Amino acid sequence: MRIEEDIKLDYSNVLIRPKRSTLTSRFDVDMDRTFQFVHSKREWTGVPIMAANMDTVGTFAMHKALSEFKMITCIAKHYNYDKDNWWKIPYIGPNHLDSLCVMGGISKEDIQAISEIYLNTRPAFIGLDVANGYTISFVDALKRLREKLPEATIIAGNVVTADMTQELILAGADIVKVGVGPGSVCTTRIKTGVGYPQLSAVMECADAAHGLNGHMIADGGCNNSGDIAKAFAAGADFVMVGGMLAGHDECDGELIFEDDVEEPVGMKFYGMSSNTAMDRHKVGKREYRGEEGKTVTVPYRGPVKETIIDLLSGVRSACTYVGASKLKQLSKCATFVRVNQTHNTVYGV
Repeated sequence: MRIEEDIKLDYSNVLIRPKRSTLTSRFDVDMDRTFQFVHSKREWTGVPIMAANMDTVGTFAMHKALSEFKMITCIAKHYNYDKDNWWKIPYIGPNHLDSLCVMGGISKEDIQAISEIYLNTRPAFIGLDVANGYTISFVDALKRLREKLPEATIIAGNVVTADMTQELILAGADIVKVGVGPGSVCTTRIKTGVGYPQLSAVMECADAAHGLNGHMIADGGCNNSGDIAKAFAAGADFVMVGGMLAGHDECDGELIFEDDVEEPVGMKFYGMSSNTAMDRHKVGKREYRGEEGKTVTVPYRGPVKETIIDLLSGVRSACTYVGASKLKQLSKCATFVRVNQTHNTVYGV
């Protein structure tokens, strides 16, 4: 046993310090990013914000809404075995498949389902998504998927350390998903004591990924557009959000009504390791497997479009405060100020 005494930070522990800027409007900020991926050699251009592949937000209706803004939707895993939606994806504009991702687990059946969807529909991204990306079985599954689909852009996660980020890239991942326990409906840190402060995880894993020409996703922990801006400022290539998109018409959540009120007042939102998710997908209850997620009720918020506009506006505004005319420049322009102690310390990024 040993204790690491280096300071590790979450998004709530810092603010971005403003700097002199020549930008006159949020409209001047270019939110598009263009990436070329190390293994697939494919190029992608769009706004690198993703809807998480959770039951309630990773829907095809969410894809339709987010694709208007060139944002990505990672479709919930249960659609992998109910493929009607995949086979009948409506045409909603040029390059609409560039905003789609199919993800699943690491069983042979999961990998076969992911591969079949990819070969038939060609979404921009595929991925292996597990809570614990540190196991040998996960690395082996990633290698098998890369061998099976050498031209695909593959996402793999979740991890929170530089060494494992590098191992996954070397094993075939183009993009590594980073985050253990920061999500609003995740209880892993409480149940297991395992995790890593998300801002520090993003900074360290981004540095490791970029050193191998790989990319990374900051997954979880964003409660507002300011947190998304902090993730990009810390070096994230993509940011994945779940709770921020919950409660909308495009979600697949149970609506909550009050007596004598026709319009819903709330919607159920739950983590994918919660009892709600396990019951829905008939995951067997075992003595050694407890829930590491929770179910909450979020306010009903109608169509998601206004939320997307507000979210993007906040990130654009962050860029104008530090003089970044492009989202790509935010990490080079940002300086974080610690706010969780009696004295503030400034860290350049």
